[in-house]
Amino acid sequence: MPWALLLFLLAGPAPLSTATSAQELDFGIEAARKGLWSEARFRFEKAASLDPDNAAALNDLAVALEQQGSFDKAREAYEKAMKLKPGSLYIQQNFDLFREADDKRNRKAKAKKTP
Repeated sequence: MPWALLLFLLAGPAPLSTATSAQELDFGIEAARKGLWSEARFRFEKAASLDPDNAAALNDLAVALEQQGSFDKAREAYEKAMKLKPGSLYIQQNFDLFREADDKRNRKAKAKKTP
């Protein structure tokens, strides 16, 4: 009996249950609804790393990246999401709105540089 206890103690604490991609995605959505974009981004990144083929996680990650001003990374995430789920109207609409806003930002930046 003492050996079993010793082995248990040496093994360390049992790992906490690992969240699933869906759980991370849900947590990120709640954070985003509260305007906590850093937390949302972290959760969406985690969801996407747990399930790299999760188009919804990549779409939501793109939204969070866009909110934080990481436009190049947002574009990459949108493009990956579209490749994974090309028929998704939701992802397509988000990507279209992003591109429209990004084009406008780029035109304004270009106009400021031109005397």
